[in-house]
Amino acid sequence: MTRPLSSTSQDIEIHPRLTDPLLGDLLHPDRLLWTPRELTDLTATVTTELTGSLRGLLRFDEDRRWWARLALTGGVELWLLSWLPGQQTKPHDHGGASGSFAVVQGELDEEYRYPGGPVRRRRHTAGDGIGFGAGRAHQMTGAGTAPAASVHAYSPPLVATREYASLAEVPAEIPPLPAILSR
Repeated sequence: MTRPLSSTSQDIEIHPRLTDPLLGDLLHPDRLLWTPRELTDLTATVTTELTGSLRGLLRFDEDRRWWARLALTGGVELWLLSWLPGQQTKPHDHGGASGSFAVVQGELDEEYRYPGGPVRRRRHTAGDGIGFGAGRAHQMTGAGTAPAASVHAYSPPLVATREYASLAEVPAEIPPLPAILSR
């Protein structure tokens, strides 16, 4: 399902249907920890420059949200997600990872909270993007009347999320997971 571009410690795995060399150039395999700003730049560029390729991958499923991993390096993980109106995540954090997402098409509603802060709401439309630090918890919902799609990036990659019954349950501090402590 993925194709390694090299056999060194700087491997990049890219979805086999993404053949544009630009993606490999954007992934910087030597960068082991990305800032929210760098993640925002990545998702914004992928969303605007690879739109046709992304739309060729998209699937929409009425029974559940759909997603596909676009790329993985030692420092970043990149995903494409689809959303029908009303489809949503559970409230969750990203286990101490920083993240970003950019909307490819449609609209997404986001409720989010930083530890100790109020729950806030925001609507994101096609072309919008946002980066966030390790302490943010949120819930995403497909909004509007048309299907939506978004590109998400996380650093460090492969960090387990923690789910909550509601955003009100987000603890005063989101502790790093052991995967982050051992890096």
